[in-house]
Amino acid sequence: MIGPTGLMSPIDLVIVAASLLGLVALAGWIASRQRDTTDYYLGGRHLPAWALGLSLAANQVSAISLVGAPAFVALRDGGGLVWLQYELAVPLAMAGLILWGVPVLRRARGADVYAAVEDRLGARARRVLAAFFLLGRGLGVGVIVYTSSLVVDAVTGWGLGPSLVVMGAVAVAYTALGGFAADVISDVLQLGLLWGGTLVATVVLAVFLARGPGLLAGVETERLIPLELSSHGLGDGATFAFWPMLLGGLFLYISYYGCDQTQAQRLLAASSADGARRALVIAGLVRLPLVLTYCVFGVLLSALLAADAAFSDSLAGRPLDALVPEFLARYLPVGLLGLAVAGILAAALSSIDSALNSLSAVTLEEFLPGLGRGESRWSLVGARALTVAWGAWATATGLWFSRAGETVIEVINRVGSVFYGPILALFVLAWRSRRADQASAVAGALTGVGVNLALWWFAPGVSWLWWNVTGFLTTWVVGELAGRRADAPPRGATAVGSVRAEPAAGERLPRLLAGIMVGEFVAILLGLGALTLMLG
Repeated sequence: MIGPTGLMSPIDLVIVAASLLGLVALAGWIASRQRDTTDYYLGGRHLPAWALGLSLAANQVSAISLVGAPAFVALRDGGGLVWLQYELAVPLAMAGLILWGVPVLRRARGADVYAAVEDRLGARARRVLAAFFLLGRGLGVGVIVYTSSLVVDAVTGWGLGPSLVVMGAVAVAYTALGGFAADVISDVLQLGLLWGGTLVATVVLAVFLARGPGLLAGVETERLIPLELSSHGLGDGATFAFWPMLLGGLFLYISYYGCDQTQAQRLLAASSADGARRALVIAGLVRLPLVLTYCVFGVLLSALLAADAAFSDSLAGRPLDALVPEFLARYLPVGLLGLAVAGILAAALSSIDSALNSLSAVTLEEFLPGLGRGESRWSLVGARALTVAWGAWATATGLWFSRAGETVIEVINRVGSVFYGPILALFVLAWRSRRADQASAVAGALTGVGVNLALWWFAPGVSWLWWNVTGFLTTWVVGELAGRRADAPPRGATAVGSVRAEPAAGERLPRLLAGIMVGEFVAILLGLGALTLMLG
């Protein structure tokens, strides 16, 4: 039977240190093989679809999910398995990107996905997109650093400040050296560590509960019901109702996977458009079982809180996100604790490195193009310097986010929801609109973000998931109605001046892959519906 074990033993520390040093060594080896920024930011465009797909999954479902999702399921008021409603939007978003998004994105020049809109809406629209990304992702990476520092603090006792500095330093060294190829390769390894660490913790906890109070003893039935169909989130305070999670999540995930540099950069790195589509399918299929593991872990933690008063009391007055780190530190035996912590920190690095690499790429190509001109080794120096600068920013903002009153998984999605709708609308205007011009598109994007910020400040009863929809609609309407361009290309026309134009893909494979994603959506919906009927 397991019981409180305290801080990490020397064996655990060796396991964690070896895993982190191994990642830095990998990055150094890859750095020795790089010649220019194409290698640094796109891995030479020779990465296989399976690696890119697993990297997409690892990058999105990261340490934030492992720490934040169980806390949401076990502790959050109004939380529980309703978080699984979010997963309904993922396969639908993947299907849309497979059919329509990939061909558009693959027209982008260089490593910057926002170049896909410049030929249609102009340089200012591209700069606005880049600025939105830098602001949103720059804040989001601070949340990730904070999340990983919670784990380090819980198992070492160093304190939050020193833990933030350590994680920031390791992430910067690792990402600045290896660039995108190190990011993708290590993501595959980190996904295995993350999933393995989560399964270890879940199995250990399940065995403990099965021998004692029971797996679901003391768990509120409301936390086990996944579908919330009685609310709409439009002023009723029901943030996690079905419709905002499905529709808001759909807009969010299309924007995230297709228009966010951290994810879309992987689609640009594929050797072909079909390779990018296969990567999306792999990510969509891997994501669900991993999220289910997190949520089962959260349900079991809820049972542990009911069964162990001392454990529950240890969390009094602490952030909700302290739940998982505290469990790991108190209950996992020697050796397993090191493996679990190594998995969490590896997952954190898989998200931090992607964010830092993408922030550096967009900053270089959008705002400091002269620094990277010439594709020389000097451009590599500039790219790495920018990565270091963004790493310092992430470490500083991580301390600020430590004072938030929500779980980290909510914080990072809330911040992203301010920008994802307007970003997606700009891509749609560039691709489909006959009227939108540079001025109307920029005005629409700024108005869309403004509307979302107004909802944040003045309408707290509206679910922040709806911001993805309001931001999109506001940006699209303003961009369309205020536009005066008469010479816009016909719908679906190829962007002018594309450097990487590819032959049109065949119809059969995209439709087949999209059909697989739609089938996954149906299967998830039927499963959640059956569980809701059984418990309701």
